[in-house]
Amino acid sequence: MSEEAPRVELTPAAADLVRRLSTAHGPLMFHQSGGCCDGSAPMCYLEGEFRTGGSDVLLASLIVDGVAEPVAFWMSKSQFEVWSHTRLIVDVVEGRGSGFSLEAPEGVRFLIRSRLVGT
Repeated sequence: MSEEAPRVELTPAAADLVRRLSTAHGPLMFHQSGGCCDGSAPMCYLEGEFRTGGSDVLLASLIVDGVAEPVAFWMSKSQFEVWSHTRLIVDVVEGRGSGFSLEAPEGVRFLIRSRLVGT
């Protein structure tokens, strides 16, 4: 993947939601486990609330205008193996997910869109 192409990016709607969540809660992070149902959606947590370890990969530290600290985007290694040739685009849609992601009370949920990229 070229250096000009970010591995993870936010849509404008997702960036707006990250700004609101950051203002309300403080520093944030994302984790995508690749589990079934909502486990395959990116979950947004307070930074450090989800414990990462050797089975996770840090894909990006997202810089979002209006947010004081970069937002880390983590993915399980097993999921990364499947998605390693894609650009992940974090978007937001109406409807509540069933996980513990911070946006749930807003009546929306984050989801991943992707684009295949060259190696």
